[in-house]
Amino acid sequence: MAQKGKRYRTAYEGIDPTRDYELKDAVALVKKGATAKFDETIEIAMNLGVDPRHSDQMVRGVVSLPSGTGKTVRVAVFAKDDKAEKAKKAGADIVGAEDLAEQIQNGRIDFDRCIATPDMMPLVGRLGKVLGPRGLMPNPKLGTVTPDVEGAIKAAKGGQVEFRVEKQGIIHAGVGKASFSEADIEKNVRAFAEAVLRAKPSGTKGTYVKKVALSSTQGPGVRIDIASLSAGA
Repeated sequence: MAQKGKRYRTAYEGIDPTRDYELKDAVALVKKGATAKFDETIEIAMNLGVDPRHSDQMVRGVVSLPSGTGKTVRVAVFAKDDKAEKAKKAGADIVGAEDLAEQIQNGRIDFDRCIATPDMMPLVGRLGKVLGPRGLMPNPKLGTVTPDVEGAIKAAKGGQVEFRVEKQGIIHAGVGKASFSEADIEKNVRAFAEAVLRAKPSGTKGTYVKKVALSSTQGPGVRIDIASLSAGA
């Protein structure tokens, strides 16, 4: 087996992989281990006691992170006429209708969030097989199918994060950057965790949140004491 590199070994110093740390301590350890030459993303992973193959156990939602994401989000908007003009003025990176649909069909998907006005959904619906697997399909429950394109664009660019449980019952999301202060990362982690708790599906049985871990892009993972995630902790 290949030996671990010096940076890797240094990053893991002082971390007990079997221990659940208080959120404050976990954030400090993750920031300390984020030693790459770029601003690493701070990522949360939540292992949930659900089976998303059953519709009544699907966990999905959206949350606005109070400290933002630190990421530049490119937004595409399906809209026409005055709504299209409003979308452009609000800062949308791509605005269109049939032309945007054709671009997507041809494999040009250079955006991170897709928003549509309700009247455009018959057109957007044809793109389900392309946008759906990428998590980009507009959805009214997530606020991405709306007549208020200006508000949706502002939210998307201001720190809004979508989440969806994967097949193994795990939710992954970026909750900030290593350059953020510890306090800002804590705020984002708590906001994200609380949103996942609020999204608890009706079909859940037993323990809902089993494990939670925090890590940076190239740094070690640190397990978090679930009780410390509550706002009053």
